[in-house]
Amino acid sequence: MRRLRRLWTEWTIAVHFLREGRSQTAMIMVGVAVGVAVIVFVTALIEGLQSNIIERTLGTQAHIRLLPPDEVNQVLPAPAGTLQLLQEDKRAQRLRSINNWQQVSATLDLQPLLTAVSPVVSGPAFARRGAAFESVALVGIDVERYLQIIPLGNYIIAGQLRVGAGDAMIGKLLADELGLRVGDKLRLETGPLSNAVVNVAGIFQLGVRELDARYVYLDLKQTQSLLNLPGGVTVIDLRVADIFTAERIATQIARLTSLKAESWIATNSQLVSALTAQSMSTNMIIIFVALSVAFGIASVLSVSVVQRTREIGILRATGASRRQILRVFLIQGGIFGLLGSVFGVAVSYALVWVFNTFGPQLFYIPISGTLVVLAMLLATLTGLVAAAVPSRRAANLDPVVAIRYA
Repeated sequence: MRRLRRLWTEWTIAVHFLREGRSQTAMIMVGVAVGVAVIVFVTALIEGLQSNIIERTLGTQAHIRLLPPDEVNQVLPAPAGTLQLLQEDKRAQRLRSINNWQQVSATLDLQPLLTAVSPVVSGPAFARRGAAFESVALVGIDVERYLQIIPLGNYIIAGQLRVGAGDAMIGKLLADELGLRVGDKLRLETGPLSNAVVNVAGIFQLGVRELDARYVYLDLKQTQSLLNLPGGVTVIDLRVADIFTAERIATQIARLTSLKAESWIATNSQLVSALTAQSMSTNMIIIFVALSVAFGIASVLSVSVVQRTREIGILRATGASRRQILRVFLIQGGIFGLLGSVFGVAVSYALVWVFNTFGPQLFYIPISGTLVVLAMLLATLTGLVAAAVPSRRAANLDPVVAIRYA
């Protein structure tokens, strides 16, 4: 009970000091608010930008792809006592299926780290309409599984999401090049005696030029027949819950299956480097803003100690301990940080609303509750740390000297 009374007394004195120096209090509050607003807005902006980039990148590709291991040349053993000199060229890789892919898929379905598994067969072909033809990539899918990897339905701009029974879906750029519309016929050729005529059931636009100009989605069985891979698949696409663990999980899956595993992190190394640089720049901004806020609070409290030397001396002479004087100024620093952060968060919400409402509409900026809480904690702790030196100076004042020379 006594401790609570002392804390209340110290709180009352701290608030009284703040009220006396209203102009200084207002100025440092504005400084803290601006700092917190900058931290929250810039952090939310970078997070929104990164989320948008990742969503656009991974919206059209799997998190992990499993491929057959590369074929290597077989060197015949030389007779005993014979010196063998070799000049070996890397073996050309032919289109081939993953061995025992059904068992591999069933095993991967049981892995808790994976959220989706989709066998795919893909290979090159020519798409012909009349005298015009284009080089394309056939992609045979199991629709139910593949939609868990890539939400194709979100990218359909004409027709329906339908493959099988002679139906196919093609990219918008390919449709424009060949003059195709929904319901038109398209001839696909993979060899002199391997071809099929399909109906264009849907046209998609993934937003990636290479994919929109080359991809032709077909039923899994029909693609296997066209590519002369009966019952085979060339790729197994995987999806994970946490995209930033894809590289680690890919390594584990490669050891488990003895297949070649490629994660999106490995195939998009430049993108990952850019995201890392953005995060580092954001952290640097936060550090420098926090330092500027800390120096501002420390300077104001230092001036406050000088201005209130007499009051501090009187408090010490009437029985206030050094710890109590120390806590009075620490409370002031905490109040600066806490109240300033509240106003700063309000300003940041206003800035984000303006950006989302009147900005370029390229992406949406979300503000997470975690970010707000962390920003307020950072500002409050910064205020307490900044108040440490001035409060210690105030606590060490000799009461007789303070009253005499104040």
